[in-house]
Amino acid sequence: MNDAYIIDLFWKRDENAIKIVDEKYNSFCFSIAWRILTNREDSEECVNDTWFAAWKYIPPKKPSRLSAFLGKITRGFAIDMLRKKYAVKRMDMHIMEIKEEVEDLNIAVVQNFEENIEEEELIEIINGFLSGMSERDRDIFVQRYWGMEPLKHIAKRHQISEGAVKQNLLRNKRKLRKLLEKEGRL
Repeated sequence: MNDAYIIDLFWKRDENAIKIVDEKYNSFCFSIAWRILTNREDSEECVNDTWFAAWKYIPPKKPSRLSAFLGKITRGFAIDMLRKKYAVKRMDMHIMEIKEEVEDLNIAVVQNFEENIEEEELIEIINGFLSGMSERDRDIFVQRYWGMEPLKHIAKRHQISEGAVKQNLLRNKRKLRKLLEKEGRL
C-alpha cells in the first residue's frame, strides 16, 4: 500500500488504516523505540502509542512522508518513556554518551527559538547543511543525532573505527556551528 492511500484511510476515519500502518511500519517504528529503550515491552508500547497518536493527528495533519511522521512520533514517545523511567536513576546506557554531544546542538536550537527565529528558517538552514554533506557524513550525523544510534553500530555500518565516527561527528558539529554563526543564528 502506498502512503497516500493510507493517509486517505486516516482522513476517512477507516480503522483499517491502523492495521495497514502496523503491517507496513511496525518494524521501522519498533527499531526506533528499541534503540532508545532497549526493552521489548516498552518499545511495543511506544509503537502502539504511535498508532493512537497517528489516528488522533491525521486529520488535521496530512504528512508528506508518513514514515518520517510516524518515526518522529515514536522517537518522542520513546524519549519521554526513557525520561520517566530513569528520572530518579542515573542513566548508564548509550543515551548518556549522546547527551553531551547533542548539548551543543541543543543550545544553538534553543537560542534560535529564544530569538524568535521562524522554525521554517531553521529547518531550511539545517536541511541545507545536511544536503551539502557527503552521503556518508549525512548518514553518520542523522543516525547519531536523530536515530540515536550507538557509535559502535554506526562504525560497523560504515566499516570505520568508533574514533573515526567521533571525529566525523565533531568536525560536522563544528561546521554546523559555524554555519549558524554565519547566518546570525548563534
